[in-house]
Amino acid sequence: MNQAVTIPARDSSRPALIRLDRASVVRSQVRVLHEMSLCIEQGQHTAILGPNGCGKSTLIKLITRELYPLARTGDEPAVTVLGHARWKIDQLRSQLGIVTGDLSLDLADMPHLTVEQTVLSGFFATLVVPPFREIEEQMRERARQALEQVDALHLLSRYYSELSAGQARRALIARALVNGPQALLLDEPTTGLDLIARQRLVDTMRRLAQQGITLVLVTHRIEEIVPEIERVVLMRDGRIIGDGPREQWLTSEHLSATFDGPVKVWNEGDTYLATVDMGADGR
Repeated sequence: MNQAVTIPARDSSRPALIRLDRASVVRSQVRVLHEMSLCIEQGQHTAILGPNGCGKSTLIKLITRELYPLARTGDEPAVTVLGHARWKIDQLRSQLGIVTGDLSLDLADMPHLTVEQTVLSGFFATLVVPPFREIEEQMRERARQALEQVDALHLLSRYYSELSAGQARRALIARALVNGPQALLLDEPTTGLDLIARQRLVDTMRRLAQQGITLVLVTHRIEEIVPEIERVVLMRDGRIIGDGPREQWLTSEHLSATFDGPVKVWNEGDTYLATVDMGADGR
């Protein structure tokens, strides 16, 4: 596969949702992202797909300002979100909702945190509602609406730490939605979920996409790529190795190269599925 490093042409009438221009990241003296260029437009549902260790988590932290790219010369900033290279974190979260496993673990360590409090904390981009901040009734109503969007209103008074994995994931999505963001960045959203919880979450992603919320899905599971997601970006070894329509890149050949193994891909209706094709000799 040819490495896709050219930033796609875009609508100049509004800023791109996420734009990377030759962004590199070094962690523990190891370069984990290599001059990555990527442009995701507002309204362009996109899946970023690759094996564990390919740099997906680093890419997320780069977008969310938990990590910063290597300094370099040039007029263009290496990373922009909605046209801005600098953001206050709470302002960024109000435009780009974030759902990650790291956040779920942090919240689960707070035994007396209710689901309502969890969702309300999204207004402040903090783990808990700051004690000096007043919660207005309209904020509580917005929290209830966000929970209703993800079929989780019945969890309002439950403790977050007591939720199942699927329930906790829906509460996190509600927390990300409470500000009415333009887009959601979802990091491996179905990890640890059983079959029913996984399907409910996939259905939720579809509804949100149909409501006009841009989805950026970071995953290693192609069955999570809902039909509304038409663009796929393939990553390997900290580089983009494929970028374009999902019917072009979700093939046995391309995914075998991405995951460095024999992957068999097929399509059932609007859903892509994959399995490891070891062959009759087991190799």
